[in-house]
Amino acid sequence: MRDWNVVARVGDRAYQEAHRAVGELAPVAWTDYFNGLVMRVPEVRAFAEDLLVLWEADPNLSRVLGRVTPLERLFHFQSPAELEARAKGAVTPWLETLAGTRFYVRMHRRGFKARIASPEVERLLDRWIQERVAEGGPSAEVDFADPDWIVDLETVAQRGWVACWGRIERARYPFLNLD
Repeated sequence: MRDWNVVARVGDRAYQEAHRAVGELAPVAWTDYFNGLVMRVPEVRAFAEDLLVLWEADPNLSRVLGRVTPLERLFHFQSPAELEARAKGAVTPWLETLAGTRFYVRMHRRGFKARIASPEVERLLDRWIQERVAEGGPSAEVDFADPDWIVDLETVAQRGWVACWGRIERARYPFLNLD
């Protein structure tokens, strides 16, 4: 699957159950990376609501799917430098939303082992967001304990997606598990 916009971490030995559970909602493809699957959905927020219905109806689903993250903005990259530049571009539309708030960036990387360090990319984007937001208005503060927003950056091989999840959405969708 080339243009996925949902990534999920599957529980150990739960591939078939995971495929059955979310396969009702959208086409599913396995990644080449441990315990990972991807899906393509027409509308990520509607998918989150549909998954919430399944999640609440089946208490076992939280064992089968450790984390499911719908994402909104796609980019492709070929190098660590290109990842950083493209991720900045993908995050730019949320700068106004992040102004005057507490936030942090969380990256979940699959691929580019030993070439991309997730904590370094997270810190780089945290600083870049703070600098960009400060240019135009109220500052944004990095806060891991009680963030208003979490910017989620997911990569599988040379494809990356980002989404920005607010406090209310994170409380509503227990499957996000962004930390």
